[in-house]
Amino acid sequence: MIDISGKQTTKRTARAEGKIVFCPAAYKILLKQGSPKGDVMETAKIAGIMAAKNTPALIPLCHPLALEKVSVSFEMLKSKNTVKVFSEVSCSGKTGVEMEALAAVTAACLTIYDMMKFTGQDMTIDGIRLMHKSGGRTGTWQR
Repeated sequence: MIDISGKQTTKRTARAEGKIVFCPAAYKILLKQGSPKGDVMETAKIAGIMAAKNTPALIPLCHPLALEKVSVSFEMLKSKNTVKVFSEVSCSGKTGVEMEALAAVTAACLTIYDMMKFTGQDMTIDGIRLMHKSGGRTGTWQR
């Protein structure tokens, strides 16, 4: 891992997003009955939070961080048969939380896929990207 011992502790925040696109029939099933495995959105939210907290176990050389906030939320885009997934992660630390925010979105999307694959495998996970990061030497970045 990179030595961060000389870096200043600052408030670090990152936001990420992604989406999962369904065929129309599968999206209707998601909205009307969900999954036989359980509550899709609540399970995906928990998966996203867990992924953010466990990012160092998923991504080699990531520093373990004491996360102070992890949120995962969803927007249902009915006209596009799409679920947009959003995450926000923050902490006071010496390194950024971009990977944690991206891991949260990715895990939430994968969980939705897993819970809805009984409708078929015609889902697409797309557009996972960092939208905002602040804190540290490089300051604020916004897409």
